[in-house]
Amino acid sequence: MIKKSPATCKRPKGSRSVQQAKIPALRPLLPRADRLLPHLRTIDATRHYTNWGPLTCEFERRLSIHFGLPENGVVTASSGTAALVGAILAIAGHATRERPLAIIPALTFVATAVAAERCGYRPYLVDVDAESWLLDAGRLDHHPFLNQIGVVIPVAAYGRPVPQGAWIAFRDRTHIPVVIDGGASFEAISADPTRFMGEIPTVMSFHATKSFATAEGGCVTTTDSHLSMLVTRALNFGFYESRDSRSASTNGKMSEYHAAIGLAELDGWPAKCRTLARVAARYRQRFEASGLAARFFAAPSVAGCYALFRCSDAVEVASVQESFTDANIEFRFWYGGGLLGQPHFSDLPHDSLKVTEQIALLTIGLPVAVDLADWAIERVVSAIESAAHSRIALSDEL
Repeated sequence: MIKKSPATCKRPKGSRSVQQAKIPALRPLLPRADRLLPHLRTIDATRHYTNWGPLTCEFERRLSIHFGLPENGVVTASSGTAALVGAILAIAGHATRERPLAIIPALTFVATAVAAERCGYRPYLVDVDAESWLLDAGRLDHHPFLNQIGVVIPVAAYGRPVPQGAWIAFRDRTHIPVVIDGGASFEAISADPTRFMGEIPTVMSFHATKSFATAEGGCVTTTDSHLSMLVTRALNFGFYESRDSRSASTNGKMSEYHAAIGLAELDGWPAKCRTLARVAARYRQRFEASGLAARFFAAPSVAGCYALFRCSDAVEVASVQESFTDANIEFRFWYGGGLLGQPHFSDLPHDSLKVTEQIALLTIGLPVAVDLADWAIERVVSAIESAAHSRIALSDEL
């Protein structure tokens, strides 16, 4: 989560009206203290705080059941980024001189590229499909740098899940390892695990900004029990059932405290998922009334932690931003301008990125919370209507 200045973190005073109150871009809600207390007492009793204690093992077991995976099908991690590093090291190892590149879609959060770099790879950016917003496996078969690719990392953009089938076929054709960055796709994968779970490791983030969250955390899922062991070892200094470091690794274990949050979150997940769906439905209803529904994306099209509005062009983007600022509404460009727009990654090699530039630069993240009030939704959509109408009026003048 991006650190904000003290001024932007101040909450509106109780005396301010709803017309004046700031609407945050995202207001996460994790399990409250009373739901955590039984698990915290377990930690007190066992004095086991990390290194796959009883709560972490129970959390992994329950996640495996949730996704219909075999025993040990889920390996937890301290963050989604750590989980991605562990999965890359387990299935592909460090980059080599012969294969230094990691293929990554340009439409993603910076964590994808950071994880690849931590494993020694030079990210190579590829564009996404205009409809699915996902990397197309078939387009990589004849990529000019195919023989230099050490790993491919498809990404679940805004929580849109990545089907396993096409990537299993790609892996079998090319013998190039694949790791799926599932990011915020917990909801969609839960709804259809047989399509999105498989041999290829799928990484999910449980960051506080995600629909299913443990504050910080993540996991790697796979139906391959041997790969699960390799991921576990890669997240634990190369140790597995001994104190001998036997592989490239990091320290990426989930703590018992975060597992406690995860267990409580699982208990309340059906209700939380329904609440997020209701927020999306209220947004959608209001956008339909405004005639702008075709440019609105929310659950189940994307993860419930996102509500997205697609502007028609850069002029409308500026107009919407100005309208939000005037209405005291926070917003986010969740992926910035795409990876190439990030200063650290601005010199990465890449293909043409026309689709990514259109999606990333024109898609504004709207406020989301499980308890987002109807008055807040009304103010958000009204601000967009005002900006859209201004854009239309400007076009007519021109």
